[in-house]
Formats: sequence, structure tokens, C-alpha cells
Amino acid sequence: MTNPIETRLSELGLTLPDAPAPAANYVPFVQSGALVFVSGQISTGADGLICGKLGADMDIAQGTAAAKSCALALIAQLRVACGGDLTRLKRVVKLTGFVNCTADFTDQPKVVNGASDLMVAVFGEAGRHARVAVGAPSLPLGVAVEIDGIFEIG
Repeated sequence: MTNPIETRLSELGLTLPDAPAPAANYVPFVQSGALVFVSGQISTGADGLICGKLGADMDIAQGTAAAKSCALALIAQLRVACGGDLTRLKRVVKLTGFVNCTADFTDQPKVVNGASDLMVAVFGEAGRHARVAVGAPSLPLGVAVEIDGIFEIG
């Protein structure tokens, strides 16, 4: 039987990356009961890290693409947590997005929509979630966006 989530990813032209290894002393995710807490995933692309500062050297479209890359990494981690079966997802509960930006940049929600929109596109109603989108003066390794997530699985 075909996995509908994997089919949806394919229909969207998306390929999940391998689940990134932790960059420091933490684990990629923790499961507590039905909840999976995925550690912050940083923006990466085909050529490596997506670095930059919104409001200085990146525009909203570039930031949105960076946030989308974080969402793909979150889903990749979730797939590992689910033993490879993304149909176990019951709901995306919450995303917290950090945007590397100048002090006067105020469009963090538009940037983090890159991740939120992807969750809804992939998981439908189960992808709708609570969210935080905040600005930060810097992020690890100079990346543009970092996002963590809480997911409910069955």
C-alpha cells in the first residue's frame, strides 16, 4: 500500500533530506508519550547552509525558502521518530521559528510561513499548528532561520 504522506511529498516535488545529525551535545528529538519534540533545524540547501540576515542581505522570499528547508529537516527527523512511517502523525502541534534579522525587520511571521505553509501542504488539516516567530540578532553558524517543532504521533 502506498504511503499517502510520501506520495504527497512527491506530488509537491519535495524530497526529504537525511535527518541531520546534532551539531552539539543534544539529541535530534525526544519522544514523551504521544509527543515528539524535534530539536531546532537550521536552514540548509543543496549547496550547504543558507546563511544571511533578513533586512540586510536577504529578502522575504529567500527567508521563506530558508524556513521551508527547516521544515523539510523537521519532517525528516519526524520520519525517524516514527520508524519511517509518517502516517503515524496525528498533528503538528507547534513550531517555533527564529529569524536572523536586523533590529528593524518586522516580517518574521512572513518568513516562518515558509515552514507553516509546507506543513499544511504535506499534512493537510493535521499540519495546522500553533506557532511563534521571533527575530534574533544571530543564529548558529550564521544561518538565516532555525525552527523546532512539537508533533503528536500515534
